[in-house]
Amino acid sequence: MRTIRGLWRWRRNPLRRPTDLAEAWAALVAALLIVLVAPGVGWATGALTHGALRETVREQRAQRHLVSATVVKVLPHPRIDSDPETASTRDAHRRVFAKWTGPDGSEHTGALGTHPGADAGERFRIWTDDRGRPTGRPLDEATAATHAVLAGTAAAAGAAGLFEGARRLVVWRLMRRRFAQWDTAWERAGQDWGRAGADS
Repeated sequence: MRTIRGLWRWRRNPLRRPTDLAEAWAALVAALLIVLVAPGVGWATGALTHGALRETVREQRAQRHLVSATVVKVLPHPRIDSDPETASTRDAHRRVFAKWTGPDGSEHTGALGTHPGADAGERFRIWTDDRGRPTGRPLDEATAATHAVLAGTAAAAGAAGLFEGARRLVVWRLMRRRFAQWDTAWERAGQDWGRAGADS
């Protein structure tokens, strides 16, 4: 609103310079782009991201399977680490040697992570691919939607920042032109400007 008032103020002002009007127009255009275009960029980015992530969710649900694994033996803890973050991660999981049957009927064995209190003979669930190899949990719809919202928000903020940066660049160029005009005017006035009897 201040931008529109600024344009109106400069409409018929006798002190108005061309750079003043250009600066006010640059501010108005940037404000309109930020209000109208940036949200559209964010929405489009979010929609495209959400569509791509939903496709990923469908693919991962089709390719990843939850199967039961049996603990054969509990593996010893790794040596103590002084880093508290690493130690807390290590304490939250227990490494075990386990066996499981893949979705294709193939038998598999290997070291896996499970809950801290796991004992030999205990069964737990793991995610595997079509060939029975351990893999991560498939992406869910809520996580996909959250990532899409974050992507859209970041795109809208980036577009708004780009428009504001362009406005600032225009204002900076206008200020340089204005200073150059002032320097030229001062040089034309000469060093005698303002002295008594210098006809100025």
